Amino acid sequence: MTLASSHQQHPDHDAAGSPAEPPLTMFSPDFPFSYDHYLQHPAGLGSVPEAARGTEVAVIGAGLAGVVAAYELMKMGLKPVIYEAGAIGGRLKTQSFDPAPDVVADLGGMRFPTSGRAFYHYVDLLALETREFPNPLAPATPSTVIELKDQRIQADTAEDLPELYREVAEAWRQALEEEAELTAIQQAIRERDVTTLKRLWNELVERYDDESFYGFLSSSRAFSELSYEHLETFGQVGFGSGGWDTDFTNSILEVLRVVFTDADDQHRNIVGGAQRLPVELWRHAPDEILHWPAGTSLETLHGGAPRGAVSAIRRGTNPDLPAGGIAVTEKWGRTQDFGAAVVTCQSWLLSSRIDTQEELFTPNMWTAIEKSHYMLSSKTFVMVDRPFWRDIDPQTGRPVMSMTLTDRLPRATYLLDEGPDRPASILLSYTWNDDALKWLALDASERTRLMLHSLHKIYPGLDIGSHIVGEPITVSWEADPNFMGAFKNNLPGHYRYQERLFGHFIQKDQPEHQRGIFLAGDDISFTAGWAEGAVTTALNAVWGVVDHLGGATDAANRGPGDLWHDLAPVNLDAPKDR
Repeated sequence: MTLASSHQQHPDHDAAGSPAEPPLTMFSPDFPFSYDHYLQHPAGLGSVPEAARGTEVAVIGAGLAGVVAAYELMKMGLKPVIYEAGAIGGRLKTQSFDPAPDVVADLGGMRFPTSGRAFYHYVDLLALETREFPNPLAPATPSTVIELKDQRIQADTAEDLPELYREVAEAWRQALEEEAELTAIQQAIRERDVTTLKRLWNELVERYDDESFYGFLSSSRAFSELSYEHLETFGQVGFGSGGWDTDFTNSILEVLRVVFTDADDQHRNIVGGAQRLPVELWRHAPDEILHWPAGTSLETLHGGAPRGAVSAIRRGTNPDLPAGGIAVTEKWGRTQDFGAAVVTCQSWLLSSRIDTQEELFTPNMWTAIEKSHYMLSSKTFVMVDRPFWRDIDPQTGRPVMSMTLTDRLPRATYLLDEGPDRPASILLSYTWNDDALKWLALDASERTRLMLHSLHKIYPGLDIGSHIVGEPITVSWEADPNFMGAFKNNLPGHYRYQERLFGHFIQKDQPEHQRGIFLAGDDISFTAGWAEGAVTTALNAVWGVVDHLGGATDAANRGPGDLWHDLAPVNLDAPKDR
């Protein structure tokens, strides 16, 4: 049993023998469909007619969404053809340090909430080992230092924090209860009470669609009774994984989804790096597969490598395919018509780097694509000779360095070790939006120099640089031409756009020339920035492809499209009952 699978099991009774409370999961309040149950059902995700087996389906992008979609389509007997401009993994990107390849840096997704049950379905399938991620004040974190306005606080648990921080935490909890029905919604999620959850959440959507995170906080009774310093402290430090002020301009709905589903707590990382998940799924031969011989994997189906970058997507001309199929052109000119296409790349690429025929999407869909708001993000890692931060300062009796939250340039510093007396790594700085933009023009060495300068102010007696081995590794996702941002995060007023993107896999009412192309990826989901959203929208797209090719789900395991009418996200433009 892997650490991940053991962590995902929840007993029916607690230690005292009483029935255990159901866990919080990423059971989306926008579309409360049980993807985890859907994946686990022995009837599978559906089937296509025997005559359709072997039909080629283009999958554009080999990030987690693309690989999951391709894997599930392959199991049904279809032939996914993956296109990828870079490496398999997308924003699950892991890079090794040259002096010690076993020491890795997760440049994209690195910590995954255990509430993401569809994501962990694939972690468990591949028997990947996971371990608790060292977030601030987490049990896996030896100690945490918070340094704001040149004032340093060292803590092992939340109980060690001063009164100001406890007041901030209580104000945040109170605001969620009084303004956002926290307890009632989380109970509905635990019980998967769809009726209650949709009623409560839809009311919040209508109330808060045009409200920012900052506006929600500043207008709440809990924070309005405190000083601005409390609000500022919450932005700098936050709770869970760290400070949240870089989210202040985003829609409060984005933040409520995270809090309601426990997505900012109980994080684990994948031992050896997050990229292992899509890479090993690419190589995995499923036990049950139709049409293809036993032992078939995505890797063998592709002859060892995916196809290259895509330069154009258009309506096809093959008379044997519905509406001519979908034509995909590679960078160097090869064009092929497919029975359907799943597009998992960052949505802006459809207008900026891929010549996409406008008629494939409605004007309203193009607006939703173009209005997607992407978060900037920067990380810089260094490898060190050993986890020296576990040394004890003889004068204080405390560790010489801690996981650090600060208002200085680095903002957040994480300490990642593989055990004593072995090389380790430090995520010197993890920043977002304006904080990430400050680093954009600087190379890895200059970034590291400035970060060490800031950290020396916090740890004046510690020479971090003397432990660094080799060259730093850095990323600014907004500068990558294949991504142009870390992930999407809606601004106030953008719920309508998200609803269009998420629901695009339901195509029965679309004209024929707009059918057969399906969007997936975390930016298409309501849980942008979380790998769970990549998985669930991939499953939506799989359902769409099956439906498009004349297939269906088993009556015992109805899919997301089968339940769309009952579970669909609220339509803010729908006529109101009078």
